Amino acid sequence: MQKFSGFELFRRALSGHKGWQPQWRSPEPKPEYDVVIVGAGGHGLAAAYYLAKEHGITRVAVIERGWLGGGNTGRNTTIVRSNYLFDESAGLYEHAVKLWEGLSADLNYNVMYSARGVLMLAHNHHDVQSFKRHVHANRLNGVDNEWLDAQECKAFCPPLNISSMRYPILGGALQRRGGTARHDAVAWGFARAADARGVDIIQNCEVTAIRRDASGAVEGVETSKGFIRARKVGVSAAGHTSVVMAMAGVRMPLESYPLQALVSEPVKPAFPTVVMSNTIHAYISQSDKGEMVIGAGTDAYTSYSQRGALHITTHTLDAICELVPQFRRLRMLRNWGGIVDVTPDRSPIIARTPVPGLYVNCGWGTGGFKATPGSGHVFAHTIARDEPHPINAAFTLERFRDGFLIDEAAAAAVAH
Repeated sequence: MQKFSGFELFRRALSGHKGWQPQWRSPEPKPEYDVVIVGAGGHGLAAAYYLAKEHGITRVAVIERGWLGGGNTGRNTTIVRSNYLFDESAGLYEHAVKLWEGLSADLNYNVMYSARGVLMLAHNHHDVQSFKRHVHANRLNGVDNEWLDAQECKAFCPPLNISSMRYPILGGALQRRGGTARHDAVAWGFARAADARGVDIIQNCEVTAIRRDASGAVEGVETSKGFIRARKVGVSAAGHTSVVMAMAGVRMPLESYPLQALVSEPVKPAFPTVVMSNTIHAYISQSDKGEMVIGAGTDAYTSYSQRGALHITTHTLDAICELVPQFRRLRMLRNWGGIVDVTPDRSPIIARTPVPGLYVNCGWGTGGFKATPGSGHVFAHTIARDEPHPINAAFTLERFRDGFLIDEAAAAAVAH
């Protein structure tokens, strides 16, 4: 793998930037691998990278029916945070944040992680109680979070309108280590680093069936490029997880919804942090290109459409205009949708399945991007050792049967 550095950039500039190597190979699939991962989004690529780096398993293929990072990894709003309520969730997302902090150096690729803070606004008495509970729970788990009153919110984010609105801001919970990262760079960085360790990334290769042997164990996957034999298959297909898992006869406790986002025309730096509001249902940050990145909630119906309903984005923009009146004249540049997979308790599943050799990483709903490195790290451990990492031990399929739910609906009430 060609190393990136300031010196290398300067040296290549002298020769007209000639001689840069491709970021990753485009191989044809081999007949057999030790592990096949279905889905070349951030989670799947991260799992492949950590399988090679941490566990020495390099005969790995990541199979993607479209292009690398073309699913939810390229369609999210890039927010990173770990201020979740319950111990299990806080442990998982905090593990991810700690990996985010050193990820660019680890991958030798700038993922543009920016710890600009995430401010979650309270607009009523219930919000205040809920977020203060989060603050105290986070501190007990060693996760940074603090309560700000309305004036302190305004001081931290001057563009905020804290009073002249239908639901005045009463305060907010601030995680200073939260922030954003560049979603495309995350996918490219993991792909490049995994490829350098021998992982094959196979694009435009759709999985059409999961083959099982006479004992019921995984034998491999049928694809549009032929059968690929593997004794272990990990599925990380986001909104289409239930479709892929059905190929192996496994029914998943998932519903898939469209989730919409949009960006404005680029402007000069005007918004210093990430602001989220559950009550009026909107969140906003500014990208490094100057666009205001705005996120909406999930549509009310299940669907595999990536368009979503117009009234959802209209409602979201109404909320943004109340929160930040100076943005009322901004023109919207583009909007898009993604398909998110939602579990009954709004927490993910990272686990073995009843089918020997079949593993699944899904159910992230609206919060998958923030967990990318941590999710991939513990999923790789689960696949390599056929047992969960202590951090993801609670996120099993069996919890829905046994009643050990991790109800993070309050922490995930806004798509983020």
